Amino acid sequence: MHTTLRNLFVAALAAGLIPHEVALAQSAGCTISRDAGARQVLSCPGGVKVTAEAGASFRLTDRNRDGSPDSASLRRKAILVDVDSSQHTGGFQVVTPQAIAAVRGTQWAVDVASGKTSVLVVRGSVAVRRPAGEPVVLSPGEGVDVTSSTEPLVVRSWPAPRVAALLARLGQ
Repeated sequence: MHTTLRNLFVAALAAGLIPHEVALAQSAGCTISRDAGARQVLSCPGGVKVTAEAGASFRLTDRNRDGSPDSASLRRKAILVDVDSSQHTGGFQVVTPQAIAAVRGTQWAVDVASGKTSVLVVRGSVAVRRPAGEPVVLSPGEGVDVTSSTEPLVVRSWPAPRVAALLARLGQ
């Protein structure tokens, strides 16, 4: 019986009937809604809001167990993270296969595709680094593309069309 229930749950998860983020988000006290573009919007305690592109593969974690997520692990597609520093104590980070992006209070987008992580700052500042490497700090309108190479990270002002394209995918 247990195996049958597990198989049904896995099949429903694979079919997209149950988003894999739901259990973790709800355990972190987040409320989940979907917008017209099938994006998930997670509103969490402590001033954390995460908008996930349809089909994004991510997980929220409350590492310090204060009732508010403080980390996201992103494996595919894009999320927009909005952290209200007046409500959220401590930092927030997004970990991808190529990079770690960390802040104290801001709004930024992280996109993972084709072996590359792209980070764009909308508001505030974000420190981005490889798992082993020196960080760069991004300001509003700036972004960085992180691959698994060892080349230094290069901060660039992103052109308006690139900014608009990424933010449109996130309903902005």
